[in-house]
Amino acid sequence: MRLFRVLIAGLLAAPLSLPAAEVVHERLTSDHHDFRLVRLADGLNHPWSLALLPDGRLLVSERGGRLWLLEGDTRRALDGLPAVSARGQGGLLDLALPPDFGGGDGDNDWLYFTYSRPGPGGSATALARARLGDAGLTELATLFVQDRYSDPGRHYGGRLAFLPDGSLAMSIGDRGRDPSRAQDGGDHAGGVLRLTDAGGVPADNPFVDDPAVLDELYSLGNRNIQGLTVDGEGRLWASEHGPRGGDELNRIEAGANYGWPEVSRGRDYVTFLPIGDDSRPGMRDPVHVFEGRFAPSGLAWVSGDAFPGWRGHLLAGGLRSERLVRLVVDGDRVVEREVLLEGEIGRIRDVRVGPDGRIYLLSDASDGGLYRLEPLE
Repeated sequence: MRLFRVLIAGLLAAPLSLPAAEVVHERLTSDHHDFRLVRLADGLNHPWSLALLPDGRLLVSERGGRLWLLEGDTRRALDGLPAVSARGQGGLLDLALPPDFGGGDGDNDWLYFTYSRPGPGGSATALARARLGDAGLTELATLFVQDRYSDPGRHYGGRLAFLPDGSLAMSIGDRGRDPSRAQDGGDHAGGVLRLTDAGGVPADNPFVDDPAVLDELYSLGNRNIQGLTVDGEGRLWASEHGPRGGDELNRIEAGANYGWPEVSRGRDYVTFLPIGDDSRPGMRDPVHVFEGRFAPSGLAWVSGDAFPGWRGHLLAGGLRSERLVRLVVDGDRVVEREVLLEGEIGRIRDVRVGPDGRIYLLSDASDGGLYRLEPLE
């Protein structure tokens, strides 16, 4: 048995060849651009998140607990990860790099990631960081663990986004069994947290002077945020799962309550009856409610030069819907919506914009893939 484990470890550590990039669709059309769809890698087991390193290498997390480094035509599994609870929707989740990663001095060259941490009573959403070493991760440190371990294995949230001041936004889902946790200020579940880059509490967080609300909380009443991004003006946007419909796009603001479960546009899974009210005083209405059962995951703000007609727009990925949707927001209203992909790559788990503006996507499947949208001249 020991020899078997050594052989498996060696296989995981050895670089694997990547197939050559494959054009899946030579031409797809949209209102502003024609583009091609290219598959860069396949054989990924439920990939969850993507990080683009400044030197062109890519990191991909798999929910089961593996982290791949993709470089040229090879990929290598990195060691040094913590134990994860890969039950249900849990596992190794989001990846994030500080905005000044690779800036020269190396002080901020940390990889941040979220994962479902096993512990007494179940699991909890956790935040860790580490450095990329030659053989894997080094200087691993868990920075934050939500205040309560619980079952079942769903609604972890786990998305990350760095804000302009260097603080870090992190979503935590309501954990699925007791939705009322999202309205409890003494519980991290069902909220967006704002943390320092070392996992502490910023002094200007909205609830630091409120003894009834945990200091880390930045917003309340969020069911399960699976997309998180920052726009060109530094505003935080989130795409959030509703129950059987009612999936939302929200602009996350300090101290706001987004209503779940007292306010929702979704329906009960068993009775199909509405859950809560459409709106309530003191609770923030969504900027947009996605059509049908969209099941959002992955949200990106378009910048760069590759797709100038999309610059300043949001791109939202969908799991059940298998859609990539472009949204144009004016103030607190979506004024333009276009479906760019529908079924071409399956369930979309993550959406990222590269430094040059090309769009990267991960498909969620046992044989998932990494894709890129490239503009056609």
